[in-house]
Amino acid sequence: MTDLLEIRIGVITRLAEKAPSLFGRTALMKFCYFLQNLRGVPLGYRFTLYSYGPFDSDVLVDLDTAEAMGAIEASVVYYTGGYGYEIKPSNQSEAALRSARSFLEEHQRDIDWVLDEFGGWNSSDLELASTVVYVEREAAGAGESIRTQELVQRVKDLKPRFTEGHITKLVEKLLEKKLLSFPK
Repeated sequence: MTDLLEIRIGVITRLAEKAPSLFGRTALMKFCYFLQNLRGVPLGYRFTLYSYGPFDSDVLVDLDTAEAMGAIEASVVYYTGGYGYEIKPSNQSEAALRSARSFLEEHQRDIDWVLDEFGGWNSSDLELASTVVYVEREAAGAGESIRTQELVQRVKDLKPRFTEGHITKLVEKLLEKKLLSFPK
């Protein structure tokens, strides 16, 4: 097992251990995205924009590996309108945490931060928030300085199922938290 894989499995296990509510695949994907892109935690993922926001299939591969190692337990949860996943630490999770101890200690404030900021958010708002951050970061990386309304429009074009008002409120919330770098 590589060091990076041990680190990723440790982070997944810690998130499962400390998540304040139902913790599933969408939350895992977005928490890893936020850790890496808002907090600079070096997880080595290569996120691209996908149907439900930033995505890297390696996160799911790492989740499967963590489950196969016994670090976490993942199960399907059925709802009236569909299903989701629940990720929990297992009774063997301590080994995964021990393997990544120094990294987890170094980045514990970042992990706590992502759980405090986004731990209570539903998967739909996590999808939208991560897409907003992704679009804003892509624009900044291209040397563009975009305003709120232009960001809202770009996100609306990508996510037509969300209303412009909902996107605007979420952008304003991210701006208040200083999670976006462009001016209002």
